Amino acid sequence: MANTSLSPSQHRLELRGIRKAYPAVVANDDVHLVVAPGEIHAVVGENGAGKSTLMKIIYGMVRPDAGDMLWDGREVTIASPADAQRLGIGMVFQHFALFDTLTVAENIALALPGKPAIGPLSVRISEVAARYGLPVDPARHVHTMSVGERQRVEIIRALLQNPRLLILDEPTSVLTPQAVETLFVTLRKIAAEGCSILYISHKLNEIRNLCHKATILRGGRVTGVCDPRLETQTSMARLMIGANVPETGARRKLSRGAVRFAVSDLNLPSTDPFGTTLTAVSLSVYGGEIFGIAGVSGNGQQELLAALSGESPLKQPETITIDGRPAGHLNPAQRRKLGLCSVPEDRLGRGSAPSLPLFENVLLTANGNGAVSGGLIRFDVIKTFAERCIRTFDVRTPNAQAAAGSLSGGNLQKFIIGREILQEPGVLVVAQPTWGVDVGAAQVIRQALLDLRDRGAAIVVISEELDELFDMADRIAVLAAGHLTEAAPVDEVSRDEIGLAMAGPQSAQEVAYAL
Repeated sequence: MANTSLSPSQHRLELRGIRKAYPAVVANDDVHLVVAPGEIHAVVGENGAGKSTLMKIIYGMVRPDAGDMLWDGREVTIASPADAQRLGIGMVFQHFALFDTLTVAENIALALPGKPAIGPLSVRISEVAARYGLPVDPARHVHTMSVGERQRVEIIRALLQNPRLLILDEPTSVLTPQAVETLFVTLRKIAAEGCSILYISHKLNEIRNLCHKATILRGGRVTGVCDPRLETQTSMARLMIGANVPETGARRKLSRGAVRFAVSDLNLPSTDPFGTTLTAVSLSVYGGEIFGIAGVSGNGQQELLAALSGESPLKQPETITIDGRPAGHLNPAQRRKLGLCSVPEDRLGRGSAPSLPLFENVLLTANGNGAVSGGLIRFDVIKTFAERCIRTFDVRTPNAQAAAGSLSGGNLQKFIIGREILQEPGVLVVAQPTWGVDVGAAQVIRQALLDLRDRGAAIVVISEELDELFDMADRIAVLAAGHLTEAAPVDEVSRDEIGLAMAGPQSAQEVAYAL
């Protein structure tokens, strides 16, 4: 462990004794942090450790209860994001701050000083997108974009502000391995030009590869500062959670049953001009099997999930079968009665109602098994279910009355995954199960999916995390430009092969970026 002291003249940002408490939790407690010019500095910790609150304090979205903030050696008060931007602080959020009904260019214009004309700004956006390998259409409306595409918009918006300190919250969660390397080249170039970077990520291998220093938070307090390049992934994880990370159960020899979920020649034209048409998609998932689908965000994942879950019912019932029963024409509620549960990629917008307490969020999908009787809600039943989910999946929250939106991203994800698994579905379709989730919580989720598989469920996991798919899946296929490749046993393909297939038949420009 190293804690290098820098003279005040070397500090771009310094935090002294920062504290922030809420009625149910102390988010930050006596936090000290020093970031030098041109330094890539990681802030790591479990979900709920206080990372996001600390970043919001730096960016002026949250006012600390105590402590001092120094910028270039001078004490400052940052009362709003506008104050932060005037100092030269930019931030890319894990949960995106974009207006769905506006275009990419219109969203970015709102973050820039003055009233930039959309035409010239669109040209600048395209130039920055090409320079940094972040393809995006300035004229596209945000509501048509996938999670990964929205993340590109956030990064471009921050870069157009010419920041002196750039805060990145889980920036690679939806990128291919090749695209991650491209982004790292960009970040190193930005840092070499003198911009400091605060890098928030749960991917410890990335932190060890990219960052010069790491500050570890646990329970809202700084528990150590280290040079991640001198640490192992295991030692970094131990610093984060204060114990060894539980290992995923050993891969067992596949003992699959009958086909429980099948898709046959699915063709689904996109109703959105920026969407992706699904063409001749076919797959079969056996009981006791996890079927992994890899792909770069924006290649049809949203459309495929909508088709599989029932959000986009199909004209031909036989296109999708659940335990042999035609289900293509059924809506999500009807498919749930046949034993299919699903988890969307957007946990705040689609997976939960953020303003409602956790126990009421149970009703969004788990409204069977006595939760509703005679047209009346059985609050005792849904509270018991929520408490069981919190206990079983180690959801860090004061109680089941806490609003879903008050949870950290990883803890909300554990609750949503747990809500579906506790219904013991015969078929489970999950998108991005561990997006933005710390290493300990990711293991909890992955093990729960493996256990459900071992109880005979057929599971489809749609993910851009190749390590995740190789860790869990029995077979893996790639979705590119709306086409699904033939599935292959996971031990017969390499990560590089899948990563390159993820580039797929896209535009030549995007392939170049991915390579």
